[in-house]
This record gives sequence, C-alpha cells and structure tokens, in this order.
Amino acid sequence: MVSRLTRRLLVAAAATALAVTASTLTRTPADAAVTLPPAHAKFDYQIGGAYTPPAGVQVVTRDRTAAPATGLYNICYVNAFQVQPGEQGQWASDLLLRDAKGNLVIDEDWGEPLLDLRTADQRTRIAAKVNGWIDGCAAKGYQAIEPDNYDSYTRSKNLLTAGQAKAYLTLLATHAHGKSLAIGQKNTVELAGARSTVGLDFAVAEECGQYDECGDYVDAFGNNVIVVEYTDNGRRKACSQYGGTLSIVQRDVDVSVPGDSGYVRKTC
Repeated sequence: MVSRLTRRLLVAAAATALAVTASTLTRTPADAAVTLPPAHAKFDYQIGGAYTPPAGVQVVTRDRTAAPATGLYNICYVNAFQVQPGEQGQWASDLLLRDAKGNLVIDEDWGEPLLDLRTADQRTRIAAKVNGWIDGCAAKGYQAIEPDNYDSYTRSKNLLTAGQAKAYLTLLATHAHGKSLAIGQKNTVELAGARSTVGLDFAVAEECGQYDECGDYVDAFGNNVIVVEYTDNGRRKACSQYGGTLSIVQRDVDVSVPGDSGYVRKTC
C-alpha cells in the first residue's frame, strides 16, 4: 500500500463553511469510553508497512491488516470510500460506482474504484462491510480509526455529493464509537465544519502546511489534528506555525519502511 496525497476541491467559500462554535471546539467524543489521540504527541505514519516506532513516538497509524504497536496509541487505517486494487471482486457489483455508460468510476491516481453512496440502502450495505473491518481493528487493540477517501465525491464525475459522503461517514462514526474507538476526519478540509454533526473526533491532515490549510483544521478540531507532510517545505511551514501544538511528521510519499532507499521521516 502507498500513501495518498490530498486531492483538493478548490472551493472559494471554504473558509466560510469552516465556521464553528466554541462548543464544537470543546466537544467530547460521543461515547464516554472513547479516548482521543494525545495532542502534540510524537507521531509516525506507517500505512506503507509496520516497523518498530522510533524512540519517543507516542501515536502510530497502521493499516488495518497490521497489528498495533505495543504500548502506544494506535490508529487503524481503513480505505472506507474506495476499493483497494485487487479487491473489486469482494464487493457486490451494485456497490461500485458506475457512470452513465456502465463504466466503473476510478480514482485514476491510485487505480481504485469508488464505492456508490447514492442511496441509503447502498450506504448501509457498504457500512456493514467496512464496520466489520472496524470490528477487526477493535479486536486487535486499536484505539481509533482513520477512514480514508472522505473526499471521493470530488472524483466521482459529479455522481456523488458531499451530503452522501457525510451520511455514510456518520454510520461509520456511530459504529466506531459503539466499539469505544475514536474516529478521525481524513483530509477533506471543506467538510471540517460538519465534524460535530458527523461525529468525528480528530483530524488527520495531509499537506495542510504545504497548502496553508492547518489553521482550518484547528478551527474545527482544536489541537486534535495530526499533520502529515511529504515535503521539507510543507514540514517547515507546519512546524513554524503549529510545532508547539499539533502532532507533525514528514514522511516519504510511498510511506516506506526503514531500510528502503526512499525512506524519510522528519519532525519539528
């Protein structure tokens, strides 16, 4: 598995949509048993392969197929809105998004078919499968879920809407809380203002330093924001503004493991 860089929907009015109230900023998780990732903690992003966390790391994200890191706060990565390459046959055909010609709608950057969220029945059936993965994360001992590709509607050829994405993610959030798991918003800064309605507890923001978006996430989530940058420039910008308050790490684009030629991990 490789990482996925943020694909942004350039919305001129995004700043207005991110207005939140003070009560939202101090919101507690829906389930009293849910524990949020510690803010401003040393973090490592290991979705490309699990390895022994560097000294001092307190929070780790790993793929749902991996075991959590012993003694740390562990976030379970789940590709919740798209289908992993090679797993198309594991989904009912009518749960895969198709255009008017019957062709699958594909995220071309990653070769992943989009899931079809257009009806309540489809959202419920898709959530049932993904919630099974969430159950697996809970059984392994993870404390939180990172559902990726919340922004798939922006790549759907206008077939999906933000409202459908929020309705579906609400199903996952409710289930995660029922399993005493926190759940994060992955990217999709234009929907950060809806975090309380959907039931999201923290944010994982790729390249918010690079694209000057970190403040928008902070407006919605307070200091419960984990920043992943992929360039030195992005890391420097994030660290200069939020190095004392947020969890920030720079990784290589492939999120590789130590020993690989492209491995990069830097912090503030």
